[in-house]
Amino acid sequence: MKKIHIILLVLIAGAIAVLVSFLKTASTYDTVETAMSKPGKFVHLMARLDRTTPIEYDAVKNPNYLAFTAVDTTGKSVKVVYHNAKPDNLEISERLVLKGKYENGQFECKDIQTKCPSKYKDDPRAQQQAMQENAGTASPAATNPSTEK
Repeated sequence: MKKIHIILLVLIAGAIAVLVSFLKTASTYDTVETAMSKPGKFVHLMARLDRTTPIEYDAVKNPNYLAFTAVDTTGKSVKVVYHNAKPDNLEISERLVLKGKYENGQFECKDIQTKCPSKYKDDPRAQQQAMQENAGTASPAATNPSTEK
């Protein structure tokens, strides 16, 4: 075999190795159903906080215990247990990215990423309402230029 063939084979093998390792580390968001079907396997859940159920958190008793119910995009809910400090914006977040494992009938979360609501929505009524709220805090001269002389 010529040197060029050997070099090409090594490059192709290297490219395949990089591709395989990338595909193993690339993760997609799972649903509660798929997480339940893979107990003990590390998954990423995209969910939202179920505001109809209470959040279990007592900063004095145990600041590193947080439990709540999350609902995924299919509507399936799961109890989430997080052994770390409660994220500050948990209650106002629109979505949560939960990284962990489904074990013992609950989702044992290792990391929580909160996705905060956007201040500016595509809804023109929401934009108008935000403008009116901001106008209420501005000075009268700023909201009504006819009062200036």
